Amino acid sequence: MSRPPASEPTEVELQILRILWERGPSTARQVHEALQAMKSTNYSTTVKMLGVMLEKQLVARDDSVRPQVFQAAHTRPVVQRKMLRRMVDTVYGGSLKALVLQALSSKEAESEDLTEIRALIEDLEAKEGNA
Repeated sequence: MSRPPASEPTEVELQILRILWERGPSTARQVHEALQAMKSTNYSTTVKMLGVMLEKQLVARDDSVRPQVFQAAHTRPVVQRKMLRRMVDTVYGGSLKALVLQALSSKEAESEDLTEIRALIEDLEAKEGNA
């Protein structure tokens, strides 16, 4: 019986997804070599993780080529948005304000970041005013 799709990837699965997002479609060997640069792991463990991720629908596999090629099933922004929504709901009780205030107070923001944040807020306010 196959597993139901998971709501979000584990830390190791995120590492593998980052590899696939950065390198594009890759064989299990290529994923393993990139993962090996970050942490010590066996090739069989990498293959097993890719299999689990396939069952969880986090990756897709091209069976028409040998060796098989894996790619992320969803883009980085899609996964980030899904994970962020869940975190806002579970950790911050659905409050975007609490998330933003915590994020801005927990680490010193660079002036370029603050400029970009201000521009985003202004864009959102302009859209709200036009609605």
